Amino acid sequence: MSNRLIHEASPYLRQHAHNPVDWYPWGDEALARARAENKPILVSIGYSACHWCHVMERESFEDAAVAAFMNEHFVNIKIDREERPDLDHIYMDAVQAMTGSGGWPLNVFLTPDKKPFYGGTYFPPRRIYNRPSWMDVLTGVAGAFAEKYEEIEQQAKNLTDYLNNANSIGGGSAAGRADKDQLDIITANLLRQADRKSGGFGSAPKFPQTFSILYLLRYAALSGDREAEKQAVFSLDCMQRGGIYDQIGGGFARYSVDNEWLVPHFEKMLYDNALLVSALSEAYLSTGITSFEKTIRATIRFLNREMKDPNGGYYAALDADSEGVEGKFYVWTYEEFVNVAGEDGALMARYFGVTPEGNWEHTNILHIPLSGPEFASEIGIGSEELEEKIRRVSEKLMHHRDHRVRPGLDDKILLGWNGLMLSALCHAAAALGDDDLLNQAEELARFLSRTFLKNDATAFHSCQNGKPRFPAFLDDYASWIEGLIGLYECSGKVEWIDLAEKLTETVIRLFSDEEGLFFFYTAAGQDDVIIRKKEMYDGAQPSGNALMCTNLKKLGFILGKPAWEERAEAMLNAYQSTVVRYPSSFGVWASGLLGQVYGYKEVVVRGEGYERLRKELLKVYVPLRILCSGPDPEGKIPILEGKPEQGETKIYVCENYACRAPVNTVSAYSQLVRNQ
Repeated sequence: MSNRLIHEASPYLRQHAHNPVDWYPWGDEALARARAENKPILVSIGYSACHWCHVMERESFEDAAVAAFMNEHFVNIKIDREERPDLDHIYMDAVQAMTGSGGWPLNVFLTPDKKPFYGGTYFPPRRIYNRPSWMDVLTGVAGAFAEKYEEIEQQAKNLTDYLNNANSIGGGSAAGRADKDQLDIITANLLRQADRKSGGFGSAPKFPQTFSILYLLRYAALSGDREAEKQAVFSLDCMQRGGIYDQIGGGFARYSVDNEWLVPHFEKMLYDNALLVSALSEAYLSTGITSFEKTIRATIRFLNREMKDPNGGYYAALDADSEGVEGKFYVWTYEEFVNVAGEDGALMARYFGVTPEGNWEHTNILHIPLSGPEFASEIGIGSEELEEKIRRVSEKLMHHRDHRVRPGLDDKILLGWNGLMLSALCHAAAALGDDDLLNQAEELARFLSRTFLKNDATAFHSCQNGKPRFPAFLDDYASWIEGLIGLYECSGKVEWIDLAEKLTETVIRLFSDEEGLFFFYTAAGQDDVIIRKKEMYDGAQPSGNALMCTNLKKLGFILGKPAWEERAEAMLNAYQSTVVRYPSSFGVWASGLLGQVYGYKEVVVRGEGYERLRKELLKVYVPLRILCSGPDPEGKIPILEGKPEQGETKIYVCENYACRAPVNTVSAYSQLVRNQ
């Protein structure tokens, strides 16, 4: 027996299609029933790679008695947070306001008019650790709704008013332009949270925090602060040697449950891997550390092998579980590892930290306690010989692992996450000077255009089985635009900047707030949400407002639209004080303040050899740079005007409304851009 979710595209929703719970997808049918019967709505939000979502399903939603009670007293709605992040943001804020914490699964109870009045995250089948059981919660809410309806209505109104008021704060009052002192405070605040022993920031659970790492890398390059660079590079190295990184297959898990990056939460998300490829690419440009190149290439190979749709585009996620056990696909017993590895088994067990007693639940998560050169020195062989042994053994391990039951795949293709992947491919192509990666970026850009873009320059949010769904949200547009700007800088093709301009015009038209400064998360006219939120926080993913701030700055310069640059400046001014106080929560904004203080290098490459020279210039680390090159037949790029396409190739560097005399070598260019 199946419920209505059997007809949904989302793998997460289909996972619940055979529950005895009478689940509805979010939509008019469920909401109309709640109003007609005056029943409370239970909204349960999760995603396919969420371990505790699966646990609660097995414990409660598959229980016939629990389901019968839910069906009698509630209208039950299941939401995939990745399909409807707008609803997830609103109801997550509500639960956090009520309980002080949030997470997934997110279970929130609404009045028939969609207003939240109670909620929480995971509830066990029996009361434990001072946490009520799921049946305790259900009976309590059903009883209160029947007997204290007016109180619940008032509570829901108060909570909705609170969400509206919090949302209307926006960025606060304008604080004026940032200065170097404030950048120093941001850096000090980040370094105060830095884990100097194991890398990263804060304590377990530890997330990559790529935005903080990127800020420190860029700040170091601009200010000469070596401590900032050291922490950024150290953090990336600890992650790439830890269990959070798949040492034989490539790719990063979502976060680590310990301080040492050893034990991951094994799910792999597209956005994490895209953001880490971008951060590693900048770190490689800045330092030349060869292990970063290896990790970049291995992560992209993983994504192409396991998370790429045959028609183009990248899937959303791989599950943490296989055969109902978290991490089972990835871990090894000592005996299995040594037998598969063969003659070098014992040696490679030492290299990958594999022991007979195990390092996690009597099994082993592969990690690298000593760097390659350190290990080679310890065992008395050359680095090249060690690398060859690692390569041979990794191939054997991969071949063996490929015969295991694989984790579940969420094959949604999300526009915003693919926009982040487009940026990652551009960053990697530039850092490594790799034309194949640039070709992959262009192929992805064309896939996104033909799959998600409508004729009126609006877009869809999600695609499954070739069918796009849901109107795009701010983050979708912002990430796509960022990727297109990067692709223009790498390729010199005006078609990409032309599309970025059209999409930005759509964002301004449909998402601008009442003051015309920040942007709402949802487009004008969407009527199934109780409020239009403005997302400002840079969490696991960058906020659309922070990305649009940088997009407006860059596009305003490239296209000669000073009003866009002025809006970006005003956004930074309004949000400056918040960013300075809480930089770990606003890392993309913090990089925006770097641009405001230090300014961007505006670089033009023109002449007959511009393509070769552009490729070399991209390998010079300039953290704040806008690069224009190539033909411009329609005259869209004002800074290219008057700079000859024919004849000797020249490099023009401009800054603060002034241009230097052109140069024609990479070394001369390096001197210009690094002269602060």
